Amino acid sequence: MGSTGTVLRELRGAQKTAKGVSLYSRYVNRPAGRVLAAGAHRAGLTPNQVTSISALFTFAAIASAALVEPSWGLGLAVWAGLVTGFAFDSADGQLARLTGKGGPDGEWLDHVVDCAKMILVHTAVLISFYRFGELPAVEWLLLPLGFLFVAVLTFCAGLLREQLGRAAARPAPAGGAAPVSRVRAVALLPADYGVFCLVFLLLGAPGVFRVGYAALAVVHAVFLVAFLVKWFRELRALRAD
Repeated sequence: MGSTGTVLRELRGAQKTAKGVSLYSRYVNRPAGRVLAAGAHRAGLTPNQVTSISALFTFAAIASAALVEPSWGLGLAVWAGLVTGFAFDSADGQLARLTGKGGPDGEWLDHVVDCAKMILVHTAVLISFYRFGELPAVEWLLLPLGFLFVAVLTFCAGLLREQLGRAAARPAPAGGAAPVSRVRAVALLPADYGVFCLVFLLLGAPGVFRVGYAALAVVHAVFLVAFLVKWFRELRALRAD
């Protein structure tokens, strides 16, 4: 087994394309995941074990958000747990590509954990609102439900776009891959899960947290509409002539 530096160099050559990836994932989460993947490789962990570690950090943070009264300390702990879980979520795929030990079971497990994460994080906000929120109006309880709907629909529609597009894919035209747009990477920041995690740093000020969470919900809903239109057009273009 090579040194950590050697493993990191190998991991840099085992990255997925940066196309359609926000600046946070490209410059924060993937590099952090690369370091974690190198450490996991040195420790002899499998990609599925790394996925399980990601789930432990993520679900512990979500449970804390649901069960503990909001405070600045809780917000920092929840944010740290979520972003650490997110980094390990990147590490499992990088480790799989490095070792060649990935497979359908690992991809399935990764998607199951991602789906559970999206459902539970908004459920935790709903529970926290109900238990500790002192909401100005009961209608605020609808906000996490709406955000949950948007998150799950985006996840499922995107996954179907990927799978159906792969099944109907045509040979790519010559000329290499399309250039990565920095403008697009910046524009995608509000929809990035790592950016979403930042809102939990506001848990010490419940009113500010509600406003920030609501703003993100609106932004994600706008992105959902744009993604649905884009994905439908892309799939339609793949129809056989």
